[in-house]
Amino acid sequence: MARSATRQPLVTVTPEGLYCPQGDFHIDAWRPVNRTLITHAHGDHARWGSQQYLGTRPSRGLLRKRLGAEADITTLDYGECLTIGGVTVSFHPAGHVLGSAQIRLEYKDEVWVVSGDYKRDADPTCLPFEVVPCDTFITEATFALPIYRWDDTRRVAEEVLRWWDANREAGRASVLFCYALGKAQRLLAELARVTDREVFVHGATHALVELYREAGVPMLPTRPVSEAEKGTSYAGALVLAPPSAAGSTWMRRFGEHETGFASGWMRVRGNRRRRGYDRGFVLSDHADWPGLLRTAKETGASRVLATHGSSDTLSRYLRENLGIDAAPLATPFEGEAED
Repeated sequence: MARSATRQPLVTVTPEGLYCPQGDFHIDAWRPVNRTLITHAHGDHARWGSQQYLGTRPSRGLLRKRLGAEADITTLDYGECLTIGGVTVSFHPAGHVLGSAQIRLEYKDEVWVVSGDYKRDADPTCLPFEVVPCDTFITEATFALPIYRWDDTRRVAEEVLRWWDANREAGRASVLFCYALGKAQRLLAELARVTDREVFVHGATHALVELYREAGVPMLPTRPVSEAEKGTSYAGALVLAPPSAAGSTWMRRFGEHETGFASGWMRVRGNRRRRGYDRGFVLSDHADWPGLLRTAKETGASRVLATHGSSDTLSRYLRENLGIDAAPLATPFEGEAED
């Protein structure tokens, strides 16, 4: 792999999104375009309106749910190559959510990798991150501050179970807010290692849980809150819901309850207090600070471009401490949104 200082970059930023001029396609376009490659099915990366979408085969169901029945979606297996306008593209596991991928671009003797969102921690719901050697690595930087370091997920699941048990003994419901795609399914899979109880889920979460089940992901049994009989007592139950449900009239049915939030942002205790949650559980589907540094080194990239999050901090650290040519790259991707 080699990179010419005068060669046109393989990826640039346009008003429509990340763009590969040599192949005439976008990656995770944020405005409608002719063709966009998709790293994963979260809404800030898979947006409605483009003419053609290319993603991974494991993400097909999620992309169809996100983009609608009429969307033109083509999929590739991980590692399968496709040449578009002279650029060879392939998808490689990112470890973020089901079907998530890094996108490898090869043109002549140059290789770029666009990470999308990724994590290095184990997750029973998706394939683990694969290190892909490259010349230029475009990395996320959602949690690119030294304070963000994740605990073993099994310990987090045990903390959730202890909280649930304490509320059961007190006759309270436990309402745990978590993102409907990825985080909820990971919690259900991790909790399945320590209990076999049924969990209630919000309707927005239920549809995505079913897609994970269709993909063969083992999780705790679930029941949509909408299917519970009127007057159902939720005392002692665990309920998973998206953060948007907090403070809504939907919460009234649970009677006496405690609330929790599962997110990487809970590493900073003030965030839990400011948001008014009773408990915070540190669980993220993004790489922590050590994971970001480790990945930048392991790719062997001579240049790193950092997007969404603390991209300035990460870029400066890579330049000053690891001797990597690094710079921020402005995009509207949200990473792990705080709301």
